[in-house]
Amino acid sequence: MKGARRTDDDDGVQPPAWMGTPKEFSWLNGIVKAVLVLNVIDAVATVLWVSDRKAIESNPLLAELPEMHPVLFVLIKTGLVSAGSYLLWRHRDRPLAVVSIFVAFLAYYFILAWHLEALWLAVQHFADGS
Repeated sequence: MKGARRTDDDDGVQPPAWMGTPKEFSWLNGIVKAVLVLNVIDAVATVLWVSDRKAIESNPLLAELPEMHPVLFVLIKTGLVSAGSYLLWRHRDRPLAVVSIFVAFLAYYFILAWHLEALWLAVQHFADGS
């Protein structure tokens, strides 16, 4: 039926029929979950790098927390990204929210790549005995 609305899942959001299939929204849900996992990895890696004096936290609002209160830093960072992800997910019927979910994923993907490159360089440094 043209223009009919369907329920995407149990949260009651009913995207327009042209917005995507339940399978596509399931895939988008996986992207949101990946953002949350990547955020936790970033938070923990940041605490490790900062405690080893190899990096600083680039967010000026959270800059001192990794050293002073590492657990609080991880909780706040995870909470903020979770809240933002939840907000975007609730508005997934809007194209800007979907684009924002992908932007967040790409940002955390590249941050993870940076952490892995730094880890690789550290392993090489210790392997060379330097």
